[in-house]
Amino acid sequence: MICQKDITNLKTDIDEKIGQKIIVKGSLGRSKSFSKEATIEKAYPNLFIIKFDENNRNVSYSYTDILTRTIEVDVFDGNKYNPLIPPLPALEA
Repeated sequence: MICQKDITNLKTDIDEKIGQKIIVKGSLGRSKSFSKEATIEKAYPNLFIIKFDENNRNVSYSYTDILTRTIEVDVFDGNKYNPLIPPLPALEA
């Protein structure tokens, strides 16, 4: 369950990373997915805007898109890309 505190913490994290390079990964449906480099442009109370490097296109996402794992965001720290939020632990059968 997503609570307001999770969204507030994520918004703060994204605010601190404005201007940084990221990789956005997501699903396009029917077993198709995408992974593109972008830059965090702006952050607003309910969404944030990124600009894809390959076509200079702006796209907005909500913070819940990340928390519900609709998209994954990896942030470049100067050496490598690290997940913005940690991956879910694997379920044991």
